[in-house]
Formats: sequence, structure tokens, C-alpha cells
Amino acid sequence: MALSPHISRLERRLRDGIEALALDLPEAAVPQLLAYLAELEQWNAAYNLTAIRDPQQMVTRHLLDSLAVLPYIQGDRIIDVGAGAGLPGLVLAIARPGLQVTTLDSNGKKTRFMRHAVRSLGLANASVAEARAEAFEPDEPFDQVLSRAFASLADFVTGTRELLAPGGQWVAMKGKLESAELSALPPGCRIDATHRLRVPGLSEDRHAVILTAT
Repeated sequence: MALSPHISRLERRLRDGIEALALDLPEAAVPQLLAYLAELEQWNAAYNLTAIRDPQQMVTRHLLDSLAVLPYIQGDRIIDVGAGAGLPGLVLAIARPGLQVTTLDSNGKKTRFMRHAVRSLGLANASVAEARAEAFEPDEPFDQVLSRAFASLADFVTGTRELLAPGGQWVAMKGKLESAELSALPPGCRIDATHRLRVPGLSEDRHAVILTAT
């Protein structure tokens, strides 16, 4: 069955972006990502999960923006703190089926959507938790703790320290980097690297800040 012109444009934009990012994704990833986007668009009309309404912009600002951090994802188990509608956590779970992903958010309508997306897409490698980061008690800590524009670096590290496994990493997705924020880290952690993320179709600043415990 041929895709509608509307869906075809979205798929072209997504595939072109994945190629520009030089990512090797499973063949099932593109249809799953588009199915996730369709669910997000439908729920967004009723629950206002994201301010972005245009599907073309959702491909760029949600899917490709989330995929841009994939080269820096390491380990077997990660948690996305303040995941909102599942960005980037559910996108990463689709892109890398061997990765065990937990998405965490304290907002009930957002966790309901994420659970619905996990069920409807059959994401066996993803789980959703509804709690504040400080109160969440996982069965075991995570190789990486990830956030996307969730909080300041200091608050992010302080609030999630108990979630990080020994030798693990924090990965903070940021827009423009501010020197004051970078220099205001709490004791017991250090910045290992900062990576500029180039999101296809987006001219705004994007970075991944990698931190470890000391």
C-alpha cells in the first residue's frame, strides 16, 4: 500500500536526517519512529504534551534531535530523566533495540502517553516510571543517566546521583552552553567531554555534556 503524500514527506525528512547523522539503524526503526510520531501528534491534540504541532518540525526537533545523541550512548541500561513524552528515551529505545531504556517523569499525563506508546509500538526494551528523580528507587543503577533540557547541570547531577552505577556517565543534552553553568558543578563530578550535536534541518545550538563521578 502506497504511503500518503503527507506521510511520504515525513518519511523522506526522517530518512534524510538519519543519513545526514550517519546512523545505522534497524530497518524497523523508521516505521516505528513514524508510528511514535503519529501517536504523539494524536495525544498532543488532547493533552498538550509538546508545544510543537507541525509534524515536519516534530521530525526535526523531536526525532532527529533525539537521535543526534545516539553516538554517545554507552552501556546496556540507561534512564531518561524528565523524559516528557519520551524524548529522547523512547526514540533511543526504537533506534537501538538491544538497549534497555527506562523513561522517568513525574507528570501523570506524560507517563500515561509513554506507557501507551510502549504498548502500541511493542517496545520490549523500554519501561516507564512515574516519580521524581530524587524519589525513584530502581532495582539496580544505570550505566548512563540522560536528560534533555531537564535542569541545570548542578541540579541534574545532584538529583540523580543515586541512579548512576559506579563508572557510569551522566549525559546532559543542552542547547547553548553557558560558562557559568559549566563551572557551577557540585563536588564529586567532572565534565569529561562536550560534543556539539548537529541536528539536520536545525540551525540552533545543540550539545551533549558527558560527566562522570570522581
